Amino acid sequence: MNKFVAKYGQILLPLITPYDDNEDVSYSTYAELINYLEKNDLCDSFIVTGTTGEASLLTFDERVKLMETAVKASKTKPVIAGTGCASTKETIALTKEAAKLGIKTCLIVCPFYNKPTQEGLYLHFKAVAEAVPEVDILLYNIPIFVGVNLEASTVARLAAIPNIVGIKDEAGINPTQVTDFFLATEKIDPDFAIYNGDDVMLLPTIVQGAMGLVSGGAHIFGHEIRAIFRAFEEGNNEKANALFQPIYRMCKTTGQNGRILPNSILRPAIETVTGIKLGPARLPLAPATKEELNVTFAVLAEAGKLNKQQEIDAVS
Repeated sequence: MNKFVAKYGQILLPLITPYDDNEDVSYSTYAELINYLEKNDLCDSFIVTGTTGEASLLTFDERVKLMETAVKASKTKPVIAGTGCASTKETIALTKEAAKLGIKTCLIVCPFYNKPTQEGLYLHFKAVAEAVPEVDILLYNIPIFVGVNLEASTVARLAAIPNIVGIKDEAGINPTQVTDFFLATEKIDPDFAIYNGDDVMLLPTIVQGAMGLVSGGAHIFGHEIRAIFRAFEEGNNEKANALFQPIYRMCKTTGQNGRILPNSILRPAIETVTGIKLGPARLPLAPATKEELNVTFAVLAEAGKLNKQQEIDAVS
């Protein structure tokens, strides 16, 4: 088994960040959410302040405190810290804070807004890896948000750096890029971990050999995702497809009305299923409309994720 998968598992869950009514982070609710997810075994590892965690809307200090909260709250599952920032300097600083907390692996997104060249991306990740050698780095490629794609040739160069151990790829942008990454790294580092980061691309990337899924949907569908991996391993593709369809449908509803980041709709969905108050997304993310939520809750009800009273409350 791949070393990274052996340590962190197949389902890496990017924790959503709870807020109170004033849009202040609720750290106690964050711990409550972690306890719920751990008790119900909905994932194998936690990711703090990723895209689902609205990292770009959090301050440096909030991100550090969320890391600290997760490390203390999680009793049985490893914690990975999302430490990517727009600048290399700040990324190094935040990664060092994660290391101080004993976090062994950081998920680092390509620097956003600046749209660096491939050489710039290489130099960025190399600088972080060399500045914090005690931390393993999982590259994070999500072109739709950062404006640049981490090309396979660049990933190959980065895979030669000892503490760059894998990549999370938002596979919906380029559905076959997972294969490109395998071909680019297999001779450089046979243990290089390749994860899909897009719930709706779960089945297409399993076929290509993706070792796991970074899934915001696992807050709700963690058991089903685990069963999909198992069904595929057993050769039961029909079962895997049947389990996948409700996840696909729910995830598609979170993109209503041109929403790219699903949080405005995903947050109330998770809140309703778990019973944990998460609050609305931070501005500038507009809150979900009643019409949008009706669509999402109808899918969740059909998937058996809501009881009758929850269905009534959700649309009232």
